[in-house]
Amino acid sequence: MHRRALVALLTVLFALPGVGLAADDRLQVVATTGMIADAARQVGGEEVEVRALMGPGVDPHSYRQTRTDIVAMTRADLVLWHGLYLEAQMEEFLHDLGRKRNVVAVADALPRDLLLAHEDYPDKFDPHVWMVPDLWKEVVLQVQAALIETRPESAEIFAANAAAHLDEIDRLAAYARASIGDVPPENRVLLTAHDAFGYFGQAYGVEVIGIQGISTESEAGLNRISALVDLLVERNITAVFVETSVSDRNIRALIEGAGARGHEVRIGGELFSDAMGAEDTYEGSYVGMIDHNVTTIARALGADVPARGMSGRLSAGS
Repeated sequence: MHRRALVALLTVLFALPGVGLAADDRLQVVATTGMIADAARQVGGEEVEVRALMGPGVDPHSYRQTRTDIVAMTRADLVLWHGLYLEAQMEEFLHDLGRKRNVVAVADALPRDLLLAHEDYPDKFDPHVWMVPDLWKEVVLQVQAALIETRPESAEIFAANAAAHLDEIDRLAAYARASIGDVPPENRVLLTAHDAFGYFGQAYGVEVIGIQGISTESEAGLNRISALVDLLVERNITAVFVETSVSDRNIRALIEGAGARGHEVRIGGELFSDAMGAEDTYEGSYVGMIDHNVTTIARALGADVPARGMSGRLSAGS
């Protein structure tokens, strides 16, 4: 069955009385990414039941909705997605669904002067706004607004929950500024598998180099790898970083290429770029994800930071 026909059929089916209703009175929310799902849980509290389509290690740039996803989104009270072309393979479907159901792109509403434009496509923007807590606060507010519009009678609860979560994010932002600020200026170079850390670099004065572009769908050719090996050697960069949702193949090629030229490069750590950590762990929350990244980057680049992060909650060896 064609996707649009399937959406239309499911929309009619779940609009019928008694069909697809939740067993309790909680608001049924479906979020595309783990980061958005976490924001919905933090703001919604006991008022919501949230399902994330993309779990740990899943790349949102290439993710395509399954039939199970379509059913979940069609029967939900609210669907939250990121926008800014992050869910590139799902975008047509989400726009189609939004004509019939309650669907909100929570990052699309951010002021354009806060966003980094794509180098090759001026009408497209870097979607990785979650990398900077001060930017992510704006997305949390959009999640709050969507929940209130969907269930206005719970507005006070959502507002109180959001305020508490935003306070925690403010604390995270202060930790990030202090930790990265402790990295010697000459060491502030972050080389990763793909260009997901542009906002991070802009916010904290770090030069960010991605082997691939903003989307993991882009390819890194041999010329790109060779040029980056030259960069590692010439600038005496000794630490590079892998990502949980991107293959480490290109990073390993860089390390081997530098080694062949007598320059030792190590992996400074594994970063969460487009997905959070394992469910039911601290790193499986937005705050834990960014705490891990900041602590890992700062320590690898020469800062003196707590081994277990901002609140001593990072997993051992994280």
